[in-house]
Amino acid sequence: MTKLTVLETGPLATVQDRGRVGQAALGVPRSGACDQRSYELANRLVGNADGVAAIEVTFGGLVLRAEADVVIAVTGAPCAGVPLNAPTTVRAGGVLRLGPPRSGLRTYVAVRGGFAVPPVLGSRSTDLLSGLGPAPLQAGDVLPVGCEHGPMPGVDLAPVADPAAGEVVVRVTPGPRQDWFPEGALLGQTYTVSSNSNRIGVRLEGTPLQRLREGELPSEGMALGALQIPPSGLPVLFLADHPVTGGYPVIAYVAGADLDACAQLRPGQQLRFV
Repeated sequence: MTKLTVLETGPLATVQDRGRVGQAALGVPRSGACDQRSYELANRLVGNADGVAAIEVTFGGLVLRAEADVVIAVTGAPCAGVPLNAPTTVRAGGVLRLGPPRSGLRTYVAVRGGFAVPPVLGSRSTDLLSGLGPAPLQAGDVLPVGCEHGPMPGVDLAPVADPAAGEVVVRVTPGPRQDWFPEGALLGQTYTVSSNSNRIGVRLEGTPLQRLREGELPSEGMALGALQIPPSGLPVLFLADHPVTGGYPVIAYVAGADLDACAQLRPGQQLRFV
């Protein structure tokens, strides 16, 4: 079987696919790739079927050695040193080295045939909150490559824009507890992405939101894209590894089409809701 050896991981590298869909009622989070659009593009560029496992790399730093000839594609945050949005052959013994990205946060590496790590509850995704799935990658890990794939798409380069480097504006819809806060309180403010952000959620810094109601809620179901307001008054935007329940009020939800842009926000970047 074809294999890739992990030589370095950078800040964080995990195996991800579409996640464990439809099991939240059983207490099983979805997880999966944070930027689904970039993840899916990487697989399409190497002829993989939908849902095949790839690697999600946070802020570059991943180094892989091919133990046989492989075809890979790199998408998402544009890392120095590798072709972006294009299928590329790495020869046996060759090394793929991802430098720091010039914009965005998360980069996706797909290999033709997919990464054939063992699935857990129907998915190969690493869930950092629940601990399900394979552990985050470490130097020395050997990743098997599957043998099932379709034809190559015949595309030399996908003309995809880089993730935004400046202020990002995303659309929101009202949440179930918007009446706990003044009307329009979330809109018009500019927030800064905190360095405490991760795959669970984007933590925001700025002017705290003031509640109109006191007291606490019983735990409620949580969804991808929920904007939860903890006692600090500073929003937390839930990403792929979010909990399935939570007890803080949800003021709004980010529109589904804008979630991939949120997955690429890096610490210090500006975010505004409309």
